[in-house]
Amino acid sequence: MTMTLEGSCRCGAVSFSVESHTPYPYQRCYCRICRKTAGGGGYAINIMGRADTLKVEGEDDISIYRAEIDRDGTCEISSGRRHFCSKCASALYLTDPNWPELVHPMASAIDTDLPEPPESVHLLLKYKASWVVPQVGEGDDCFEGFPQESIEDWHKSRGLWID
Repeated sequence: MTMTLEGSCRCGAVSFSVESHTPYPYQRCYCRICRKTAGGGGYAINIMGRADTLKVEGEDDISIYRAEIDRDGTCEISSGRRHFCSKCASALYLTDPNWPELVHPMASAIDTDLPEPPESVHLLLKYKASWVVPQVGEGDDCFEGFPQESIEDWHKSRGLWID
């Protein structure tokens, strides 16, 4: 059993659904790419779903952005594809051919009531904007880079994985 997540853009041109074993929106990413494309509080939150269950209405109104990543002075184009509404610019979800079985919806695009995470993980803090003051709660973990624990492992280790 999984949890069905339903999402949409702000203007209603695009809607989607996806099945998720990992619906807790616990990761706050402070990287420049996430902050600039899906920001809000100076961070973006994504979750994970099964790509084989993704159903999209309004696909003609979706555009894709592939970010440029600076790796020690060398610019690379990310393999990640950030899907957004071409009419209202709402960030919807990310896919990556390196992980074809996964889709990462932006929690901000999800209309389904998501479960409240017991704690948060603040990641890529070394890229946060100077004005951002992370709201770190009791039990939260903070990382300058990426945490070792995957989204799946985080959910499973806390008994939050939905079968």
